Amino acid sequence: MAYEEEDEELKALLAKKRAELERMIAAEKAREEQLRAELEREEILRHILTEEARERLSRLRLARPDFVRALEDQLIALAQAGRIKIPINDDELKEILRRLSSRRREGGITIKRKGVT
Repeated sequence: MAYEEEDEELKALLAKKRAELERMIAAEKAREEQLRAELEREEILRHILTEEARERLSRLRLARPDFVRALEDQLIALAQAGRIKIPINDDELKEILRRLSSRRREGGITIKRKGVT
């Protein structure tokens, strides 16, 4: 009887360990897939942008990472659809950034103070 309890306990421990290992393997596969996708993305960007344009985006990424990620997504989509001339050089990228920043500023908020003329 004691052996049966120990046997069941051992089976439960082995099942728990197996489940833990399966979770670790799944997490590792997800990390590998994410890394693979990121490397593929970088390769596409390397093809779409000149070295100078990539450097400009990497500097801009320090201040506005979400904005740069969205811009890169758009550039990749446009390039894959054949809607932009590639490679995009630094001057063309500056023009794109200028257009985006002017569009963003148009919807700005103006604060008027009372009594100030």
